[in-house]
This record gives sequence, structure tokens and C-alpha cells, in this order.
Amino acid sequence: MNILITGGAGFIGSNLSLALLSKGHKITVFDNLSPQIHGENAETTSPLFKSIKDKVNFIQGDVSNVQDWEIALFDQDIVVHFAAETGTGQSMYQINKYTDVNLVGTSLMLDLLSNNKNYNIKKIIIASSRSIYGEGKYKCSEHGNVYPSERIESDMLNGDFNVKCPFCFKNALVLATDEESKIHPSSFYGITKQVQEQMCLLIGKSIGIPVVAFRYQNVYGPGQSLSNPYTGILSIFSTRIKNNNNINVFEDGEETRDFVYIDDVVAATILGIEKEEANFKVFNVGSGKRTSVLQVAKTLKNNYRSEISINISGNFRLGDIRDNYADMQKIKETLGFTPRFTFEEGISNFTNWVENQDVKQDNFQKSIDEMKDRGLLK
Repeated sequence: MNILITGGAGFIGSNLSLALLSKGHKITVFDNLSPQIHGENAETTSPLFKSIKDKVNFIQGDVSNVQDWEIALFDQDIVVHFAAETGTGQSMYQINKYTDVNLVGTSLMLDLLSNNKNYNIKKIIIASSRSIYGEGKYKCSEHGNVYPSERIESDMLNGDFNVKCPFCFKNALVLATDEESKIHPSSFYGITKQVQEQMCLLIGKSIGIPVVAFRYQNVYGPGQSLSNPYTGILSIFSTRIKNNNNINVFEDGEETRDFVYIDDVVAATILGIEKEEANFKVFNVGSGKRTSVLQVAKTLKNNYRSEISINISGNFRLGDIRDNYADMQKIKETLGFTPRFTFEEGISNFTNWVENQDVKQDNFQKSIDEMKDRGLLK
């Protein structure tokens, strides 16, 4: 099959491209080679781009440009739509950019498919995100399952980072978030991913093109950009360690995420492409387990045999969630997918890869200063 992967030079996209090539598919990658991810000269600075260069049909273009879409969609069977702006914190002050890329870009694709009979797309895969759940699903001892809103700033300024029941305001217990959970994103990025998902599912049904939405958790692994200071905590921490800079862990360090290894993400995505059972459904893709940010920092420091300090700063970013991890039952039952890699295995593979990369400039403080200037970091 001819498969178009937008954002296909990115972390997930490039790995998926190589996996699909090995299965005999013809791959077209449509990507703008963003300097934030690939550096100023992707030909020489981006391991991601170099991994697919000369192996795929490459179109450098912009998803917010309809002419680029017209070229990219020609003679394709499947679209895997990964192209998006992804930094949660950055999204809170680059509103127009996130709207233009994530929402306008997606609408241009759907408009062309709705109004042009020359295209013969048989399926769309849309990359959604765990960010659409906001704080996700919790349990209150008095009120049962609840879906808390964002935490109160005054509580966090006093060092109380716990999530509260929205009814009685007592501490709530985090649960695995399933696909039927309430959707209430706490960042502008999350809003754009929610709308992207809904747009594709709605229009796909109206024009008879099956759509599969994957709500990816925190994806990591070899090949992840080490130069992007806005997203990817393992990469951010690794670049700081390699520059002999101390790590400041936000809140109390006990905030958790569901880290899912890149090979598992690729495997799940291919099942969505291949299986008709996936059509018009949404699936979580994660490990189904929680790992604290402090544990991540300590594991990286140990794996790199570093002497840097890990400081619990008590700082917090407005819009950040406390905990979220995926309920994986639906994708297991429907597509037969179970993640293969433990966090220990995955982070070992990741740090072994980092050890063989050039040390990147650490621009994390710049991103922190930007948020401070805008009142988003406390």
C-alpha cells in the first residue's frame, strides 16, 4: 500500500516509516523539518531525518498549506496524521501557531478528502493524546469515580500537589483512565488534540473513510530529539545531565506519567492500520503503569553514572497534570495489543543510545524563562 505519514520525520513517524517499509509498503513522508526538533540543518543534525532519508518519498512542506496537501495526498491509500505542534507548556502562549498547525492543517486535509473525488484514501490514522483527559480518572472515598478539574494554584503554592475530589475537595486516588472517561483537557495543546480527533472521526464517517484515533501516552526511546527543550522529559533530563547541569524536578517529584516505549507505539499503530476491527474507534496506547518524575531523574542519573544533583524545586507549571495512566483493556481486547517493553528495559535502551550521540546544547532554561515571563511557572 501507499502510505502517507505527516510529521513522518519526527520521532514516532520515522520509526513507523521504517517499520512499514520493512513490511513492503511504499512510504511518503510529509514534514516541515522543524528546527526545534531537527536542528537548523536536518541533513546533518537530525538522526531522525537521516534514518529515513533516501528510503522514503520525502515531501518537505507545511500542513497549513493546501497546495502542499494536494501534492502529498496524491495516489495515497492511507494517511497517518502525526504532524502537530506538541509542547504542552508552549501551547499556552503560542495559541495561533497551535491552532494553525493542529486544527487548520487537519481541516485542510479533511476538506480536500470531502470535496475531491480524485483521492482514494481508504483509512486515516489520527494521533491523539492522553492530554485530552486532563487529570483523568480518580476515585473519591465518598463520591466514587470522579474527574477532577485542574488543581488550585493556592494549594500548590502551599506545597499541596494532590488532586482533590471536585465535590468534597478531599484527596482523591488516581485510577487508570479508560477511553470512556471524561474529556476535559487542561492545556491548549490538549484542546487541539481533542478537536483533531473529533474532526477526523466525524468527517471520516460522513465521507465513508474509516478513522482510527490513538491516544498516545508519554512516548520515549532511541531517536527522540535531544535538542527540543519543550517536550520529552527523558530527553530534557538527559541533555541537562550530559551538559553537567543539575536537574530541578517540579512539584514534589511524585507526579507520575505513563511512559510507553517507541517500539510498542509503532506496533500498536500498525495494528490500527491493518485491522478492520480498529475502524472508527479510539484507543489508549501506553504501558498501563505509572512512573514518577523523580524515579525517571534518578534512573537517568544512575545509568549515565553522573554526579549532578537532583533538586526537588516545588515549582509547578499551570496546566500540568498530577497523574495519568492508561487503561489498556480496550486495545488488548479489540486489537490484541499488549506492550512488550518494561520501563527498565526501555530506559536502558534509550540511555545506551544517548551515550553514542553528540552532546546537544541545553536550552531548557530558555523554555523555563519563557514560561516565567508569561506567568505560567510558579
